[in-house]
Amino acid sequence: MPFAYFDHFLLRFTLNLLAHPMRKIRIIEHLSLDGVIQHDDEDGFAHGNWTTPYRTPAGLAALVEAYGSPFDLLLGRRTYDAWAGFWSQGVDSPMAKGLNAATKYVATHRPDSLAWGPVQALGVDILAGIRAVQATDGPDLIVCGSSTLTTRLLEQGLVDEVLLLVYPVLLGRGKRLFSDQAAPHALAFVSTQVTATGVLLNTYRPVGALRP
Repeated sequence: MPFAYFDHFLLRFTLNLLAHPMRKIRIIEHLSLDGVIQHDDEDGFAHGNWTTPYRTPAGLAALVEAYGSPFDLLLGRRTYDAWAGFWSQGVDSPMAKGLNAATKYVATHRPDSLAWGPVQALGVDILAGIRAVQATDGPDLIVCGSSTLTTRLLEQGLVDEVLLLVYPVLLGRGKRLFSDQAAPHALAFVSTQVTATGVLLNTYRPVGALRP
C-alpha cells in the first residue's frame, strides 16, 4: 500500500472514529467486603436481602446518577431473568424507569424467550456481539451482576469504568464478582463516595494487566 494512500486511509479512519466514538462499557456491582455479589436465595444462599438495611434515599440518588440517563444494559441470562421478574412488574421509581427503558443486550442461548424489552440477544459469539453493539451510536452500556460476562469483558480490555458499591458486611459464602481463575488486572482509582450507612461507592478505571 503506497504511503500516501495509507495516510489518507488512516486519516479517514480517525475522523470516522471521532465522529462515531465507541460506546463506553461500565461495570456497576453491589458487593460485600468479601466480594460476594449474590442477591438471590438459590443454591442454598440464605442472605438474599443483605443490602436492604444499608439502603438510603441519598444512596439511591447517587446510584441513579452513576447510571446516567439514558443508558443501555449488557446482561448475562441469569441476571436478565432475575431483573425481568422484578423490574417489569410496574415498579414506580427513577431506577425502574431507566431499566425498563434501556435496551437489554443479553448473552443467551435462548433468544426466543427474551420477553422483557426492548431486548436483543448478543448472538452465538458473545464478544463479537458486544463489539458490534459497542460500535453503534447510543448511550453507555452498563453491566450488572453477570459475573462470568464481567470477567470476560475485563480480560478483553473492553471495560472503561468499574463502580463497586462496597457494603460493610461479611457474607462468607455466595457467588463472587471474580473467580480464582480471573486474570490479574491493574485499576486506577478515580473517586469515592460514602453513604450514611457506610456503603462505599468506589470508581476505578482499568489500566491493563498487572505489572510485576
